[in-house]
Amino acid sequence: MAQIILDHVEKAYPGRVQAIDDLSLDVKDGEFMVLVGPSGCGKSTALRSIAGLEQITAGTIQIGDRVVNDVPPKDRDIAMVFQNYALYPHMSVEQNLAFGLQLRKMPKDEIKRRVGEAAAMLGLEPYLKRKPAALSGGQRQRVAMGRAIVREPQAFLMDEPLSNLDAKLRVSMRASLSQLHERLGVTTVYVTHDQVEAMTLGDRVCVLRDGRLQQVDTPQRLYESPVNLFVAGFIGSPAMNFVTAGLVRDDGPAVTFAGYRLPVPTEVLQAKPGLADYFGRDLILGVRPSDFEDASLLGGTRPTMRITADVTEELGSEILVIFTIDAPHVDNAAIVAAEEAAAEDEAEATAALVGGKSLWTARVSKESRARHGAPLQLAVDTRYLQFFDPGSGLAIGHRQAAPVLAG
Repeated sequence: MAQIILDHVEKAYPGRVQAIDDLSLDVKDGEFMVLVGPSGCGKSTALRSIAGLEQITAGTIQIGDRVVNDVPPKDRDIAMVFQNYALYPHMSVEQNLAFGLQLRKMPKDEIKRRVGEAAAMLGLEPYLKRKPAALSGGQRQRVAMGRAIVREPQAFLMDEPLSNLDAKLRVSMRASLSQLHERLGVTTVYVTHDQVEAMTLGDRVCVLRDGRLQQVDTPQRLYESPVNLFVAGFIGSPAMNFVTAGLVRDDGPAVTFAGYRLPVPTEVLQAKPGLADYFGRDLILGVRPSDFEDASLLGGTRPTMRITADVTEELGSEILVIFTIDAPHVDNAAIVAAEEAAAEDEAEATAALVGGKSLWTARVSKESRARHGAPLQLAVDTRYLQFFDPGSGLAIGHRQAAPVLAG
């Protein structure tokens, strides 16, 4: 196992295309670090740079106690797992697992031990004599992971290994990956564009945009305390709702927008240094869909917004309520980039603006009586309101906001 340190790493291609822009990242020994972001954000380039498959143009990469800038890939003591399984079709599962070790002239007894342990760990024992063509997609991916495991490297590098699997199989493979990491404890850097994968697998998650680090933190911290508008809009599904709002003192601190007034709890003001400086000014307010609930289910304990449900999506365990507010869509490049990334990942377009009004989403209990076209009183948990500076796009009062580029 080993720590992986990227120190001010840059990668530029001919034509001044900057794939990685001043990336500094410290992956702890034994940590499962996920790199996530939209297509073209530099996450796969960063992974390939760690592996030595890309030559960086500035900075240093350290694996364990060695700077590996000039170390060839085969000598970096890492193992990669790709999205296309890259198995040898003419070899059996057992031969695929053993082949890399045979190339290293490892003793036969040691090869047999490692292959046997990996096969048992991954549930591949019944398939050792089969060829890849006789395996399912999930089984092939397990063979690819087994081939990495038998090497017993300092670190695993995984480039979207589950993206070729169907949705149900991805869920089970995520669970298998988590169990595998818990068992092996090997430092792992994992690339994905799927934020659900990132949030469920990562000890910490690194969000990238245009080659720049936006925020690295635990999944829960990313969700609850995004550093800027891009992270706020990219992390979370359905996405965070945004609106330009005024921060006022009338009858206690509150935000006002589109005819609504939501009190801002004193503890929120105290927890966000600098927020009080925005009294009498506009800011960008963010409200997560999960911070709404049908007010009729709560007994009047929270501030409310009276809305009309334009669309209701009953998902069994919850109901998504889509509604309009009488305010224009927030015109900010970071929000647009996050929306485009979400639309790309979900293979569907998002319509945030209808006739000069903004579309918002609330996630409410399955017990709600929310119905299409009917009025609904939504309670808002104002403890989790998010506030962003309209100019920089940075979260107001966030502990990491100062050194992070808003983009």
